[in-house]
Amino acid sequence: MERNGRLPEEFRDRAKRFAASVIRYFVALPKTHEEARVCGRQMLRSGTSVAAHVREASRARSDAEFISKLGGALQEADETTLWLELLREACGMAANQSQPLEAEASELIAIMTVMIRNIKRA
Repeated sequence: MERNGRLPEEFRDRAKRFAASVIRYFVALPKTHEEARVCGRQMLRSGTSVAAHVREASRARSDAEFISKLGGALQEADETTLWLELLREACGMAANQSQPLEAEASELIAIMTVMIRNIKRA
């Protein structure tokens, strides 16, 4: 990660691809399964918010602002994981569809955690 809140374009693109995958997963949810639609809407909000927060963090004017914005992305990624787990465990959605998204959310969480930790140490 570059200093002054700048994020590599590759990471910003990865967050955007994650948001696009969340959208595609939401659209594919069965329209007749009300519990899945409720959880799906929440997942859609938090999953797309990850990319928005990452974009905001890339334009941060200070380390504190960067940590705040990327911390928001981290929280949204964790929340997305919760909704994906609920879709799989409580709503009966197929694991083979949600687990790739869960894995990507976990990787994004790990990357952002390291970025925040490194800025705090500097």
